[in-house]
Amino acid sequence: MLAIGNTLVSEDVIEKQFVCDLNACKGACCVKGDYGAPLEESELEILDRIYDKVKPYIPEEGRKAIEKQGKYLLYEKKEWVTPLVKGRECAYTYFEDGIAKCAIEKAHAEGKITWKKPVSCHLYPIRINRHRSGLDAVNYDRWSICNPACKLGKSLRVPVFRFLKESLVRKYGEDWYRQLELAAEELEHSKITR
Repeated sequence: MLAIGNTLVSEDVIEKQFVCDLNACKGACCVKGDYGAPLEESELEILDRIYDKVKPYIPEEGRKAIEKQGKYLLYEKKEWVTPLVKGRECAYTYFEDGIAKCAIEKAHAEGKITWKKPVSCHLYPIRINRHRSGLDAVNYDRWSICNPACKLGKSLRVPVFRFLKESLVRKYGEDWYRQLELAAEELEHSKITR
């Protein structure tokens, strides 16, 4: 683990390679799993505020799930998450050419809202766990549905942290990201000199 600011970053974030390949995985991360996308508490108010602008992009089944369950719900781990449609996809998911996509992100792309999507989605395959100490553990999450992304990342030689630069800067800021880049250079240098 690398200590950067108030975070502990797994070396896998630097060493593993990853580039999303939606044509191969079909957006499976929006469909698979036991619960919806994790939400930060500050994002709940945002979802409340933007919902009417996002609603037209959400298919009927998703809107019904949101009407029944709410825009977000508290998962058994005491974590806020997006609701699911019949235990399957995130209620904010729509499908285009057989690929699961985010209605929130589409509303953002079309200029209806300024918020891109939940930061946990933007950061995937990184998952952040907050420790009692107040530090964030920044970990690379391995999930078999992302095997095509690992393969593409390896062929393009793109480390996870470089692929996720925009979302990492969004979460922690430019200065934090520069420190991560320096840590990555030092880690690479230490391997060469061993």
